[in-house]
Amino acid sequence: MTHKKRAGRTAPFAVAVLTAAALLPSDAMSQTHPAHNQERAHSRVHLTDSIVCQRLDENAPQEFAIQGVPKFAIFGKEGSFYLGIGGFVKGVATFDWGHPIDNPDDFTTSAIPMSVAPGNKARFNGSAMQSLIYLNFIALPGDNNEFGAFVGMDFLNDYSPTLEFAYLRYRGVKVGFDYSLFSDPAAEPPTIDHEGPCSETSLQHFLANYTFQFGKKGAWKAGAGIEMPEVSVTTSANTAEVSQRVPSIPAFLQYSWADGASWLRGAVILRNMQYRDLAAEKNVNKAGWGVTLTGSATLFPGLTAYWQGVYGRGIASYMQDCTDLGLDMAPAKGDNSRLDLVKAWGAYGALQYDISDNVFVSAGYSHVRTYAPSYSDAGVSTPWAEQYRYAQYAYGNIFWNINALLQAGLEYNYGRRVDYSGISAHDNRLQAMLQLNF
Repeated sequence: MTHKKRAGRTAPFAVAVLTAAALLPSDAMSQTHPAHNQERAHSRVHLTDSIVCQRLDENAPQEFAIQGVPKFAIFGKEGSFYLGIGGFVKGVATFDWGHPIDNPDDFTTSAIPMSVAPGNKARFNGSAMQSLIYLNFIALPGDNNEFGAFVGMDFLNDYSPTLEFAYLRYRGVKVGFDYSLFSDPAAEPPTIDHEGPCSETSLQHFLANYTFQFGKKGAWKAGAGIEMPEVSVTTSANTAEVSQRVPSIPAFLQYSWADGASWLRGAVILRNMQYRDLAAEKNVNKAGWGVTLTGSATLFPGLTAYWQGVYGRGIASYMQDCTDLGLDMAPAKGDNSRLDLVKAWGAYGALQYDISDNVFVSAGYSHVRTYAPSYSDAGVSTPWAEQYRYAQYAYGNIFWNINALLQAGLEYNYGRRVDYSGISAHDNRLQAMLQLNF
């Protein structure tokens, strides 16, 4: 595409408030996780510059919590740059019963307490920490030298501003802090719960990657990159964690149809992980790997499916339920002097049905399972019997787009954790949401 210039610009820059709030139909508003990418496409035709709107959308993360086309923007001389300002204020109220999870934003099944003090089997909580604000910047939209930047912050660190995204994009190259290419955030189903399915491969890193489209109408997309290695290990008296030397390498191939509203994505990741053999006084390398199959599809008008399957060795930390549990590597069975890679797999499936232009419902199920060897408890950081074995996560919800800015929702979550000892615990959560988008 050629660069679209605006006539009559003489000042260095001008400030324009794009009145998208009045122009957007109610079904195109930002949602916690909107139905699919087609929701964003609806909004573009109502704004003044389709190229700019498309580029702002494409520059935004694939997270459905992000609204790619903001309500407000600053644009420069002759349309040479655009700075979008957007976000949302989200309040949730939660009620848990069973073995309540303390966190009101993330219903993390691995955080379900295995024991609860008498009189503490129910809990009311609330939070506005999921609220988010972002800056979406593009320069030379539609030009071959177009580049973009995105910075987003939420308040999940006890209401302190916390960096959620920060990256630069140029000609298919992305450098900064974002989700791994091993992840597919666009395939996450709509939930009030900030975390979502327990098996989702949702891990953010500092990264550098390259993606490109090809084929008829750009139906195919591929990419590869490098990213900071993050390793979570259960150590023993004879082993220790060390700083990592080799970046992880993710790659993916994706095919889309129905103008990008449906897609199938396969991804792989290769990981070199090290630990210290204290007796031999040397570092030991382990080669981890993983594969995923993700996507979303419109089964028939109004009904959308989401899915993911993931399997590998040494990749448990990429599944959000297992992050920081020490399940990438663990002591070998019968030999605490060395560590082995832990096999793990997970899957989820979900359906969303649009009752009307303003109301939709969704439901889904997720499962994660790990296979840590039955190691000796001598000197280990987490005893084998107390280690996470598997978890189940299920949800059902309803969302109502009250108008172009305001959305309400009601959701039920169920989670169950089982340890290697066979002991299990579960939690139920009922939560309500009110979200204002800007």
